[in-house]
Amino acid sequence: MSEFTQGLDQMQPAEQTHCLEILPNQLAATSDSEKLYSLLTDYNFIEAKLSASGVQALIEDYDLATSPDIITSDEKADKLKLIQEAIRLSAHIIAKDKTQLAAQLIARLMRFEIPEIQALLAQAKQQKKPWLRPLTTSFTPPGGRLLRTLTGHTDWVQAVAIAPDGKRAVSASSDHNLKIWHLETGEELFTLKGHLTYVNAVAVTPDGTKVISGSWDNTIKIWNLATGTEILTLAGDTFAVEAVAVTPSGQQIISGSWDGSIKVWNLSTGEVIFNLKGHSSFVQSVAVTPDSKQLISGSGDNSIKVWNLETGKELFTLNGHADWVKSVAVTPDGEKIISGSYDGTVKAWSLSEQKQLFTLGKHGSFVQAVAVTPDGNRVISASGDKTLKVWNLATKQELFTFTNHIAPVNAVAVTPDGKRIVSGSSDKTLKVWHLEIGQENLSFAGHDDWVNAVAVTADGTKAISGSGDNSIKVWNLKNGQEICTIAGHQDWVKAIAITPDSKRVVSGSGDKTVKVWDLETGKEIFTLTGHADWVNSVAVTADGTMAISGSGDKTIKVWSLETGKELFTFFGHEDGIKAVAVIPDSKRIISASGDKTLKVWSLGKEKNILANLWNLAVKNLLFTLKGHESFVNAVAVTADGKWAISGGRENNLKVWNLSSRKEVFTLAGHGDAVTSVATVGNKVISVSDDNTLKVWDLLSREEIASFMGDSALKACAIAPDGVTIVAAEASGQVHFLRWEEGK
Repeated sequence: MSEFTQGLDQMQPAEQTHCLEILPNQLAATSDSEKLYSLLTDYNFIEAKLSASGVQALIEDYDLATSPDIITSDEKADKLKLIQEAIRLSAHIIAKDKTQLAAQLIARLMRFEIPEIQALLAQAKQQKKPWLRPLTTSFTPPGGRLLRTLTGHTDWVQAVAIAPDGKRAVSASSDHNLKIWHLETGEELFTLKGHLTYVNAVAVTPDGTKVISGSWDNTIKIWNLATGTEILTLAGDTFAVEAVAVTPSGQQIISGSWDGSIKVWNLSTGEVIFNLKGHSSFVQSVAVTPDSKQLISGSGDNSIKVWNLETGKELFTLNGHADWVKSVAVTPDGEKIISGSYDGTVKAWSLSEQKQLFTLGKHGSFVQAVAVTPDGNRVISASGDKTLKVWNLATKQELFTFTNHIAPVNAVAVTPDGKRIVSGSSDKTLKVWHLEIGQENLSFAGHDDWVNAVAVTADGTKAISGSGDNSIKVWNLKNGQEICTIAGHQDWVKAIAITPDSKRVVSGSGDKTVKVWDLETGKEIFTLTGHADWVNSVAVTADGTMAISGSGDKTIKVWSLETGKELFTFFGHEDGIKAVAVIPDSKRIISASGDKTLKVWSLGKEKNILANLWNLAVKNLLFTLKGHESFVNAVAVTADGKWAISGGRENNLKVWNLSSRKEVFTLAGHGDAVTSVATVGNKVISVSDDNTLKVWDLLSREEIASFMGDSALKACAIAPDGVTIVAAEASGQVHFLRWEEGK
């Protein structure tokens, strides 16, 4: 225990809080930089300050310490900045759950072989309570361009605008709300409620006093940026609003609608000045030249139109995109238009010459948004391929790519100083990025899409994962290093199981097939066909002779792993099968379905005539468990075969007694759908779309530890040692964790 912690433990709670709040400032005032440096590399201080004052106060301590007049050593300042940046990258997680601090610091900093940082992490590992310790660097580390993540929206982020002071950002979402954020602290300042459906567009007036929003509820709303209160609603002859802009003069609002019209409004009176018609499809984007004289619009008719804002007349049309023009922007000198299209391209056009100049490049999917830096030198594009790209407008070269979003990026804005960008995504988050500093990508091994399934070999040496990128990856369970990638499925790999001899992998896919692979060589042994929809789950019997698959076609199929032949098919569920598990006696299986039920089936291994006759009469269906109120996504059975644990959309786990065929109790605590369940001894591990993994004790019926990811957790598995856990994210990352009992 550190000297600081020993002293702190002797204080009363009020004294502790006071000490933690004033100590860095006191040290700064006495220029005791060595003590300050020692504190800010001490895990116990970091944890205590977080508990007393919150994450932002902790981040600000590092700002104080790294000022040149406090810590004069550049080397020490750089080390503190690494720690600070790791905390800032984790802020959206530890603000929700302070107990995640140790796991976050370890997973983000373990790659840095710096004595002070390694000492800090060694302290972090000395947790008093049970916890989950990361074994690999599975979160974005400091040193890259990602600054922080903003969470709070419950649906897609559709648009982003930044206030002229560069300190506040406004986001518009499909959750019907707008949010105002403080960019320096990441704090959510206000939620603007009033729209009745999706909010698709947002702008801020040049004087920074008002927010303009457009929605599919056919209205435009004007809000007070300082207070978050609604000032005025513009409605009447508007249609579903797709785009809004404010003229640089601050006198007019421009709106583009689903009916193909563009309206110019007087911001002071709310009256319509012009109703511009000319596009033959919806208007998805609008922008205004710096002199407020011309309006540019992009449409679903694949064209860009330029209008005279003084007369309301169409000046000319620019054609060249092969699909919807989703976004337009004007360079600060008013000479060029930048456009992004559903054809995947970013194009530059000359306003004076009325023609296309060049194509900057192409994304792997539709371009949702474009922005230009204040100096006019760079263009940022946001795409459905989950990336943002930065282009040099003069050289036409791609400079770098941002890749941390896990769903289409719908919006991008640049701060007035040109140093940061803010992006909004269908993953429900906003991300703040360094534009000027930081390495392009500090990432780690993982999949390129959702990881839907994980499994661990019985010999405890390997983990296997299956992903939406259609691949299967094999990992070294001890060090988390990728061994190889197995390719062959033509759609998402939805399910993974491993034979008891650890020699073969069974996978189920969106391509409706089940494949059996040789784990040593990566070669395909069988392709099992017969399902008419996605194969969502697979399992293997304990004797390794049978594979079981559950499909969206509502059937369960049993296959011979010796011949690759289908043995039989179970019918009875009224919706798709989400999960299957083998009961340890290998004589029965249990299935979970979208029809809200679990069913227990006989595999026909009973050795008496009466049982066989009964199976024939009931078509192998032994009994049904009812009690879930929505889809059942996951099921697992304890090693003794007594209990089944299931999870679904209603956010909790149900524990069933398989002998009495009744629900015994419920484990509540997840905030979103449960996606996967695993068991070991008297413990249950569950993961959820709420980004958390939880460990439950079946005897006490309580949650005993948790781990929080950066995105929805989709799969989990436990190694034979009972303490190594593998969890998989929608981000494509695979976390390797170790259960620690605490000191």
